[in-house]
Amino acid sequence: MQRTNLTPLWLILLLYAGLGSLFAVYTPDWQAPDEPAHYNYVRQLANGRLPVMAPGDYDQDYIVEVVFESGFDPRYAIEPLSYEDWQPPLYYLLLTPVFWLTGGSLLALRLASLLLGAGVVALAYGAARQLAPGRDWLAGGTAVFVALLPQHLSILAAVNNDALAELLIAAMLVLLLGIDGWRTARDHRRALLLGVLLGLGFLTKATVYPMAGVIGVALLLRYRRDWRDLLRVALWVSVPALLLGALWWGRNAAVYGGLDVLGKAAHDAVVVGQPRTAALVAEVGAAEAARQFAQTTFRSFWGQFGWMTVPMLNPGWLYPLLGLFTAVALLGLPLAWRQRLAAAGRGQTAVLLALVVFVAGVHLFYNLTYVQHQGRYLFPALVPIGLGVAAGLGGWVWVVGGKRPWLLALLPLGLALALAALDLWALFRLLVPTLT
Repeated sequence: MQRTNLTPLWLILLLYAGLGSLFAVYTPDWQAPDEPAHYNYVRQLANGRLPVMAPGDYDQDYIVEVVFESGFDPRYAIEPLSYEDWQPPLYYLLLTPVFWLTGGSLLALRLASLLLGAGVVALAYGAARQLAPGRDWLAGGTAVFVALLPQHLSILAAVNNDALAELLIAAMLVLLLGIDGWRTARDHRRALLLGVLLGLGFLTKATVYPMAGVIGVALLLRYRRDWRDLLRVALWVSVPALLLGALWWGRNAAVYGGLDVLGKAAHDAVVVGQPRTAALVAEVGAAEAARQFAQTTFRSFWGQFGWMTVPMLNPGWLYPLLGLFTAVALLGLPLAWRQRLAAAGRGQTAVLLALVVFVAGVHLFYNLTYVQHQGRYLFPALVPIGLGVAAGLGGWVWVVGGKRPWLLALLPLGLALALAALDLWALFRLLVPTLT
């Protein structure tokens, strides 16, 4: 059996670790979205208390004063910022020993999150290898995009439960992309692992929930000709997932009462004053609200740092250039498809598209109620997005470059150099000077 050359992956991980560590070290304290609230969750666990969402956890006026007016002046306490107390506990439990060992060091917690993000990068590489074995340029390009996208790198280098949620999603995606190779004698083990990962996702963050739908799509396509196998495998997946999820859902039902198994009703009752979409539409109209949603989502997908207060507006051509890059990647996908550069099977394509559609749908649905135009809410689907970017660019390189394989091999290097330069510029010429 031919051994897989993992040298490119190790180089990508080394670059990710270096740049991510710079973000973790130089990003001013608390200047990442919701970081104080995530930190306070870990602090409460370290003090022996599982947080409960309660009145007083969210104070819009205090947030405006501390975050946007004072820029986290040390005179203000961050302890009142505890509006993430409704979140599932797994990420915070993993970070609690780090909190104990380091005396609550913010940098140590950031680096622990960065380590979880390294797993996301490695699994992105593995997903591309699963999709197109032997196409190292596709695996490398996908991993580079996931690792070095500026906004994503800044989030992974902060205290935020997105890192663990994305890690579990990526692990499930790798399993699902290989589902066509499952065989009756062994598929129950993979199905059981899939169920455990999904259950751990239920204990991590609600952004993992769309994977339940993606798994359903994958199982239906794989076992559509044998309903008994479908039922059997579905049970192997669903039983461990539901048992693990029930630990959290049962606790929430006991604490918050009724059917509030996610704690969402308790959360919504507390976050009074959070900007609402209905108020925005009443103020500027539906068309302008939709334009703001699309524009801010796009900008903050690439990079809008701090608490969405530091967009990359200077130079003014940067976002249009990134828009052109996005369009080129999208238009290159048909070229890659026709040239069979990333020849995904029908089931694999369905899995990737389902994840993108479900995640985008959740982002849109949430913004029907709250003004949360943050592109990072698309990051649960970043692996298929990265695959699309790498494949689309590869389509153009293959056609325009005269079908020279060595040019494809250079694609990850070129993408890495461009994104690394953008990361360093964003950190040291934009984020640090603006927020310090």
